[in-house]
Amino acid sequence: MGEENKEKLENESDLHAEEGSAAEEITEEIVEDLPDPEEQAPDTEEPEESEEETASEASEEASPLDTQNPGEEKKKTSFFGRKKKEADKAQAQIDELTDRLKRNLAEFDNFRKRTEKEKSSMYMIGARDIVEKMLPVVDSFERGLAQAQEGDAFADGMKMIYKQLLTALEEAGLTPIDAVGKEFDPNLHNAVMHVEDESFGENIVAEELQKGYMFKDTVVRHSMVKVAN
Repeated sequence: MGEENKEKLENESDLHAEEGSAAEEITEEIVEDLPDPEEQAPDTEEPEESEEETASEASEEASPLDTQNPGEEKKKTSFFGRKKKEADKAQAQIDELTDRLKRNLAEFDNFRKRTEKEKSSMYMIGARDIVEKMLPVVDSFERGLAQAQEGDAFADGMKMIYKQLLTALEEAGLTPIDAVGKEFDPNLHNAVMHVEDESFGENIVAEELQKGYMFKDTVVRHSMVKVAN
């Protein structure tokens, strides 16, 4: 029994020795399989390199955006250039329309002045024509009143009507031409006779045969006169 126990103990020790040697061998194999710390160091630096590469890649990715800036600036420049051209075109149209408006206003002003002048001349022509037609009536009044007797009530009434007619014609612009005792003026007088009269000087109107009149600044009818030699 003692020997058997001894053998069992020896066998168990041998087994433990074999198991220990086997464990050591496995441990050595595991240690051999583990990476060397010195060789592992570059692996720890790889993230830094990857970060640099990431930064470079980011810069490379950012560079296309930078290259797009000139295009954007060109687009902006072309936009403002187009706007400037449109503004210049609009200003040119405004200048043209303004010039046309000024020309039209000038033409209208000339037309207005010309129209007013024509109206004035037409008024003068019409008024002169009426006045000329009224002069024979005035002559008839004067001849009739020259034959009227003093103190005749009818003649006195005709004189009042005659004066009223002359007043109306004077207000319209009719004025008689002074002739007797004035020097003969062919622009105002129409000499139909020459007389020898020492009481008048030479070329002086001695007698008025028919009264002459002026309307405004123009002669409506010349005075018919006798001129002394």
